[in-house]
Amino acid sequence: MMKKNPPRRGEKQLTETQGSAVSGSAFEAGVVLFSEPLLEFAYGQQVQEPHDGLSVFGPYDLGLQGKPKSISWGLVSTATGRAKCLRWAERLQSGILPGKNRRGVDLDPALWPVFPGFEAAFGCSFSPEPTWYKELDEDKLIEICSDLDSKKRAYDAVEEYLSAIRLTEKKDEDFQVIICVLPDIVHRHCRPNAVITEGTGFAVSKREQRARASGQAGIFEDYDPSIYCYSEDFRRQIKARCMKHRVPIQLIQESTITETQPGERALVSPASDVAWNLSTALYYKAGGKPWKLAAARPGVCYIGIAFRRTDTSSFGRTACCAAQMFLDSGDGIVFLGDSGPWYSPNKKQFHLSGDAARKLLSGVLELYGNLEGQPLTEIFLHCRSGISDEEFSGYAKACPKGVKLVGVRVKKEISGLKLFREGDYPVVRGTFWKLSEKTAYLFASGVVPRLGTYPGVEAPVPLRIDLQHGDADIVQVARDIFALTKLNYNACKIGNSEPVTVGFSDAVGEILVSNPTVKERSPKFKFYI
Repeated sequence: MMKKNPPRRGEKQLTETQGSAVSGSAFEAGVVLFSEPLLEFAYGQQVQEPHDGLSVFGPYDLGLQGKPKSISWGLVSTATGRAKCLRWAERLQSGILPGKNRRGVDLDPALWPVFPGFEAAFGCSFSPEPTWYKELDEDKLIEICSDLDSKKRAYDAVEEYLSAIRLTEKKDEDFQVIICVLPDIVHRHCRPNAVITEGTGFAVSKREQRARASGQAGIFEDYDPSIYCYSEDFRRQIKARCMKHRVPIQLIQESTITETQPGERALVSPASDVAWNLSTALYYKAGGKPWKLAAARPGVCYIGIAFRRTDTSSFGRTACCAAQMFLDSGDGIVFLGDSGPWYSPNKKQFHLSGDAARKLLSGVLELYGNLEGQPLTEIFLHCRSGISDEEFSGYAKACPKGVKLVGVRVKKEISGLKLFREGDYPVVRGTFWKLSEKTAYLFASGVVPRLGTYPGVEAPVPLRIDLQHGDADIVQVARDIFALTKLNYNACKIGNSEPVTVGFSDAVGEILVSNPTVKERSPKFKFYI
C-alpha cells in the first residue's frame, strides 16, 4: 500500500515522546501505548524498522550456515514482460531513489527509504539475467483472457505459465525461485467477479460451473470437468498447482515494474518501495531469513486457524479448515484439515467438532516434528470466529503433555470501537486498551511515530482480542499479537494491521480450498505468499 497523508508544510510531526503521552495515569484506566516491537538483524542488532535493519546491518541470517549467497532465478513472461523485468533486475544491482511525485518534487526518503542495492541489503547477489527463460505468446494470452467462461480463462491462463514451468524439471539448472511476469490483462480478467463486456465463447453461470465440477456431462458441448474444480482467481490457482514442482514462484504485474517518465502518474508505489518489497519476498522465497522478532520467546508457537466455505449456498454448512503455524524463529508451515459442517448460517461462525479439532492440531504438530521442530512450551491458537468449548477440548487432547495451550479470538472490530485524538492525525499504532483480564483492544494500524505520519488511507480500526480458553496474561497476549504484525516477508514495511496468523488466513484458505483437486501441497509458508 502506498504511504499516504504525509505532514503538510508547517504542520508539527508526531514524535515518539508525544505518542507516549497516553501512558502514565491512563495506564490505570487500561489505556497504554506499546512501543514498536523490535526486529533482529545480522549479529543480534535490533531496530524497529526493516529498511533500517537491512540497510545498516543486513539480514538476520547473515553469516549463518545455510544462508543463500546468490539467487538463481527463472523467468516466464511475454517478450514485453521480459524486457521490463530485465531492466528492473538491472536496477536492483545499485541504489534506487524513491523518485519524484507528479509535480516533480523529490519524495521524502524518510517515508520512502532509498534502496541500497540487493547485495548491499541482503549480503546476497541477484543476477541481472535469469538462469533460464521461457517466452509466452502475448497474443495468445490476450485471446485466453477474452473467454467469457471465467473458470476456463483462468485455467487456460495458468496452464500457459505452468507448461513453461514444467520444462524446468528437464533442465540441469537448480532454481531457487521462478518469476512470472503477468500482463495486466491477466490480473484484470482472471479474478473473481471480473467483468468482460466483449469476449469469445459463452459465459457459464456459477450454478452450471458447480454442476460441471461434479462431473456432469455436457449435452451440447464437450468440456473438461477438471477445469471447473479450480479457482477462477489466477493467483490462487497457480500457487496451488505450482507446488508440485517444488519451486516457489513470484508473481509480478507488468505495471508494477513499468518505469514512468517525469510528470507521469505512477500506477504503483515509488521505485525504491517496489524494490524493497519484491527483494524481501525473493530473498525469503530463496531460503533466506530477512529478520526475526527480537522479543520472540523460545518454544512458543502461534497457530492461526483459517476456514473457508466450500458450499456457498444460503444454507450451506460445509467448510474446510486449515492451520498456519508460526514459530519464534519466524518460520511458517501450513496444514490442511478436514471438510465438514463447520459453518453455521445462523451465527455466521465456523466451529470444528472436538474430533476434527484434535486431528487438526495433531496433524500440525506431527508435521512440525517431521520438519525437525524444537520442543514446544506454549501453543497459542488464533481464530477470527472464536473457539468453542468442544473445539478447545479437542485441541487439548492433541496438545503434548506439559505444553501450555491458550485459545484467543483475534478479529478486526470494523463497526465497533473508534478512538480519536486531538489534531489531524488518527490514533497511534500500538494503542492498547485493556477492558478486563480476558478482553482488550489493540490498534495495530495508526500513526507510526518512527515515520511521523499515518501510512494508511482509511480510519484505523482496532483488533478485538478475547482470551477465551487457557491461562495467560492479556497484556502479553496482545504484545505477542502486535509483534506478529511484523512477520510479513511479502513486503518490507514496519507492520501490518493484523498478525500474520490471521492476516494471511484468507489467502491460504483460498489457495487450499478453492483448488480441492490439488493433492501435492507444500507445508512451507513461502509457497502461499
